[in-house]
Amino acid sequence: MSYEVQLTESYFPAQSDRTIRKVTLGEQLRETAIEHPHKIALVEIDIDGLAGRSWTYRELFLTSENLALALAGRFTPGERITVWSPNTPEWVIIEFACALAGIVIVTANPALQFRELRYVIEQSGSVALFLVDEYRGNPMREIGIEACDGLGAVREIIDLNDLEKIPNSAEPARSLPTVDCNDPVMIQYTSGTTGFPKGAVLSHQSLLNNARFYADRLEVSADHVWANIMPMFHTSGCGMVTLGCVQTGCKMLIVKLFDPNVVCRIIEEHRVSTILGVPTMLVALLEALEKEPVDVSSLKDFSSGGAMVAPELIRNIQRVFSCRFSTLYGQTETSPVITQNFPDDSIDNVCHTIGQPLPQTEVSIRCLESNKVVGLDGVGEICVRAYCNMIGYHDNPEATKDAIDDNGWLHTGDLGTMDARGYVRITGRVKDMIIRGGENMFPTEIENILMEHPNIAEVAVVGIPDETWGEVIGCFFRTEDSKPISVRILHDFCRDHLSPQKTPTIWCRVDEFPMTGSRKIQKFVIRDQFLKGAYRALSLGQ
Repeated sequence: MSYEVQLTESYFPAQSDRTIRKVTLGEQLRETAIEHPHKIALVEIDIDGLAGRSWTYRELFLTSENLALALAGRFTPGERITVWSPNTPEWVIIEFACALAGIVIVTANPALQFRELRYVIEQSGSVALFLVDEYRGNPMREIGIEACDGLGAVREIIDLNDLEKIPNSAEPARSLPTVDCNDPVMIQYTSGTTGFPKGAVLSHQSLLNNARFYADRLEVSADHVWANIMPMFHTSGCGMVTLGCVQTGCKMLIVKLFDPNVVCRIIEEHRVSTILGVPTMLVALLEALEKEPVDVSSLKDFSSGGAMVAPELIRNIQRVFSCRFSTLYGQTETSPVITQNFPDDSIDNVCHTIGQPLPQTEVSIRCLESNKVVGLDGVGEICVRAYCNMIGYHDNPEATKDAIDDNGWLHTGDLGTMDARGYVRITGRVKDMIIRGGENMFPTEIENILMEHPNIAEVAVVGIPDETWGEVIGCFFRTEDSKPISVRILHDFCRDHLSPQKTPTIWCRVDEFPMTGSRKIQKFVIRDQFLKGAYRALSLGQ
């Protein structure tokens, strides 16, 4: 049931229908293990969709506690370790083990390449790298060893698949340290406009309560079966789903690789009730079901965010799955959910808004020039002041100050409106961040790589609207002295230095760029001109 409010300006006060619990991730797992000791907590789903190992809540806690003691004998509270792996049970176990030992996890996308991984390890000051040998052709052990070479802070590189060996390889601690709910538990690297990712430092309290409020609004209970298809390196996988499941006491299927055909089969075989996915995942599931129908009648709830969710997609999901749908909005810096629709919201609210704020969350729409709250339905920057806000950006006080103002308001960089009921709509972005399939990309990083190519004189990377991905990456470039260069060469150059998803899919050569008076490239003009047909997209063979 939505909050009954009648606002007079675009400010939504924190609602106190739910309380903020002051517990740590480890304490929460212990509580759930006591309450549901024999209930299945975690089931491994491999790349082929086959169920493997499983843990009850008691087994999950004891396994995590045993590992925590071993880690506490090797690392001190507050030290940071990078976890570089796809979705596996070991990811879940080390998440809780580090939380129990007061160690901070730094998450890393398994698709990262050498330069990107080294930056995350070095900037975070990680003292160890936990990884797997390879994933989907990415030679992770080889890259990991190279990335750590010369980094004096890194003491160990550990195989995440051999966690059971750790307790026997060093003297474990006799007891676990005292961990406070306000302590940092995780650093997640998120996109920015400076050319380098920023590490958002998140606390036990912010991640746990946010996941609980999100799961509560979905009305998840202990008898639900939740398929975790979201990446564990993101707050969606390790936060919203993992911590949502632990706090409701339900079963979580940890899915190693998102394959729509496999996921549809999992829904049928395991009677899955709940799924969180970005819009591109939902489109893929619909397409898979159309080709090979299976019984998906167990599905009760879909939720989606990370990109604008098209109304037609929502209607199709509800039609095919006969389930409820919840649209949500958030960002890594807010742990991550800010607003969410209710299960009984109208189809118009679900399709055209991002819902009302979660409990204990102040949201305001503020004028970009004056920082004052705008009137109802006025466009401004979406700002948040709540328990869920990050502690700050790791070792980056200037960026933290830019993000969180003196009154504690975190500025999201997104533009939106709020109506008298407190329902929020997204209208655009202050920053030129590209959201491709729910994953944030920042143009400066891609531009910086391309500018290293000797033939590139100028380059602008912009987001181009796309029906499937929400946005795709468009690269507009000018070469030195107009020298010819193959798009294939530029494409391969990006692939050699960046994750595959960061490689542009649209390539356009330009003779000159639209500029401001201060000689800054006007990216919004480029985007508009491309959509009007002013630029010709080149194929990889050109």
